[in-house]
Amino acid sequence: MANAPHFRRTALIVASALFMEQLDGTVLATALPSMAGTFHISPLYMSVALTSYLLSLAVFIPASGKIADRFGARRVFCTAIGIFIVGSLLCGQADSLPILVTARLLQGFGGALMVPVARLILMRSVSKEEMVSAMSWFLVPALIGPVMGPPLGGAIVSYLSWRWIFYINLPIGLIGMILALRYIEDTTERVVARFDWLGLVASGISLACLMFGLEMISRGVTSPFASVSLLGVGLVFGGAYLLHARNHPAPILDIGLMRIPTFRLSVIGGSLTRITGGALPFLLPMMMQLGFGMSAAQSGMITFMTAAGSLLMKASAPPILRRLGFRRTLVWNGLIATFSIAVCAAFRPSWPTLAIYAVLLVSGFFQSLQFTAYNTIAYADIPTHRISDATSFYTTFQQLMLSLGICVSAAALHFSVVLQGHQHAALSDFSAAFLTITAISLFASPVCARLPKDAGAAVSGHKAKS
Repeated sequence: MANAPHFRRTALIVASALFMEQLDGTVLATALPSMAGTFHISPLYMSVALTSYLLSLAVFIPASGKIADRFGARRVFCTAIGIFIVGSLLCGQADSLPILVTARLLQGFGGALMVPVARLILMRSVSKEEMVSAMSWFLVPALIGPVMGPPLGGAIVSYLSWRWIFYINLPIGLIGMILALRYIEDTTERVVARFDWLGLVASGISLACLMFGLEMISRGVTSPFASVSLLGVGLVFGGAYLLHARNHPAPILDIGLMRIPTFRLSVIGGSLTRITGGALPFLLPMMMQLGFGMSAAQSGMITFMTAAGSLLMKASAPPILRRLGFRRTLVWNGLIATFSIAVCAAFRPSWPTLAIYAVLLVSGFFQSLQFTAYNTIAYADIPTHRISDATSFYTTFQQLMLSLGICVSAAALHFSVVLQGHQHAALSDFSAAFLTITAISLFASPVCARLPKDAGAAVSGHKAKS
């Protein structure tokens, strides 16, 4: 059984992959105009640098658990970091958009294996009693990455070159690989079933079309017909995959996991909540820059407070869940977290900076606690031999919902601009977008209320009263 220093060390080592991936995406978004200038093309076409990565994620995330079982979790994790590093290096060396897109596809393949396998390593390295604390440490770098991205990207583009946005992944990845090889034990599972190649193709096409379609809608770079057509193809292949999975002994995405109540409710409730989580890093910096007239660096310093709140949470999650249990925490903390994010709709330049800091600090704390609880209860009743399948399944839906969050918030922002007759997005439009995404998250609490009172008691240590 792992002791405290061990699970913290393991959580932070594998979280380096999550930090690297989250930072990479948010930093890149700020550099696209500068990159377009280097390639002598319109910035409009640079969105393919983001969507090509999502495409690669969608195709290969479902296979991550099966690959880790077959070749060993530590070996696959380190190999994935190596692929991500090589992809980052090639991105930094790219001198044209096609080369950049090819390198991003390679980078996405590494990212698709890195994050699910990192979660798998963590789940196999800790006891149930330590799972809450381990997940708290694991999620901190993931929450810091998106808020560090915009100011860091702005500084790199302003004072160095956009190529350094990719080069910063090299030292982070190398340190993660060295520490993983030294401190993490390799684990494999006995594999007897044939690999589900047909399921990989069907799920890959479905998820790629869904993510790509959502991304196109959120950025408005294609016609509505093309975006809706992509979503339609994604739904058709998704239905075909469900029919296939019912008859395959080891489907690439195990739908049977949804029969486990704690896993099912975590997926559904977590999906509703992650729509807000995906929208926040997109809406808040834009609101601060377009609505408040701040620079990227200034808005980044304010939005960093959400990460500070998540850091405060890491020590608080175990005692809170031990006292309240998963059901009460997810229901009531979910309402508090949603309300605190809804308050962002009221932000105005006349607000004292200290008040904005306080709201973001509180929302960061409660949102981080909510995600820690979701990510932990999901695995509370998963048998050991199915953990790899659960990590692939859970990470796939997690990525899809985060993309949906951006799409929903962008659509709400656009509709508000049109309805109010504004030429550009105004503060009232951002307010409408914040209220829209938080209204969706409110539906997560009734879902979580269906959990048993003693759900995940072996993990949280909570003893429900009769």
